[in-house]
Amino acid sequence: MARYYDAFGKPFFFKFDPEHAHALAVSGMTWLGRVRPLCAILERLHQLPPSAHAPVDFCGLQFPNAVGLAAGFDKNGTAWPAAAALGFGHVEIGTVARYGQEGNPRPRVFRYPSEEAVINRMGFNNEGAEALARRLARLPGPGRRAIPLGINLGKTKVTPMAKATEDYLGSFALLADHADYVAINVSSPNTPGLRELQDAAWLEPLLRALVEANAARVAAGKPRRPLLLKIAPDLTFGQIDAALTVIATLGLDGIIATNTTLARPGFFHDVDQAGGLSGRPLRRRSTEIVKYIARATNGRLPIIGVGGILDEASAAEKLDAGATLVQLYTGLIYRGPLFARDLAFALAARQQKF
Repeated sequence: MARYYDAFGKPFFFKFDPEHAHALAVSGMTWLGRVRPLCAILERLHQLPPSAHAPVDFCGLQFPNAVGLAAGFDKNGTAWPAAAALGFGHVEIGTVARYGQEGNPRPRVFRYPSEEAVINRMGFNNEGAEALARRLARLPGPGRRAIPLGINLGKTKVTPMAKATEDYLGSFALLADHADYVAINVSSPNTPGLRELQDAAWLEPLLRALVEANAARVAAGKPRRPLLLKIAPDLTFGQIDAALTVIATLGLDGIIATNTTLARPGFFHDVDQAGGLSGRPLRRRSTEIVKYIARATNGRLPIIGVGGILDEASAAEKLDAGATLVQLYTGLIYRGPLFARDLAFALAARQQKF
């Protein structure tokens, strides 16, 4: 299937501005998700059969395979019902903020095909948590989906740092009922000041408030939602240690490593575009951080590995480094709509060899 995408799909999509191409892909998945009989057929074709691979256990949830769609693709939760039909084992929607916002001025997405990379400075363009909650309320909820659904929460740009916790809590209150797990994004480089929330002085009260809100759900008779922190690849190991201490103290469920990078290695040294770099140049650093976290926590903290996954080898190295699940987004741009299916089958075959 990859060769057909290289021959026909990629030349078609690459004719368009990257953000326009992205909108076309989201629209196509949204349409597919509405045709449930077709989705059901494709799910049977593109999901691993039980005989090929046991479900992956992660944070108390079961995933049909280890490959997920990362946050950033489906910001407004319209396309995710088709993700299982394309072979994904889970999908993370968002990043969603408490209040809708336009994001940064265009152009704000830039492809670099020779490097299999993307720079984006979207800036959390989304319709807001309330609009997303209304949309999800009309669709199957947790326990009634083909694959788990994560919801990625970020801060509204106009919300001052002093009220960041209130902003996240508002989104959590609106969306927790609809999520299988909740990711807390404090690591996007495209919202001014957001990455400061990774510092322990900001991070501890934010995560504590969300943990307490989660406990209040249980006290009210609602199910607890696994909470995962998404971190940047640009943190030092000392900063990662500080974040891990907060996670351990508060009992967070897992970590997502990593978001996009502000680094500009090699080819990108002279590229004058602000934003987060993703794709192949991020591969080594994100794997390094996954390995560091796994060793620092003695493998006790569940990890989703993200960054530079463009083939079986780059996915397998994240799993070998200590991740339980992987996510991709840029790989979808360069490998096509069935990349997740191909990757899930390849990883399952690899596992059976060992």
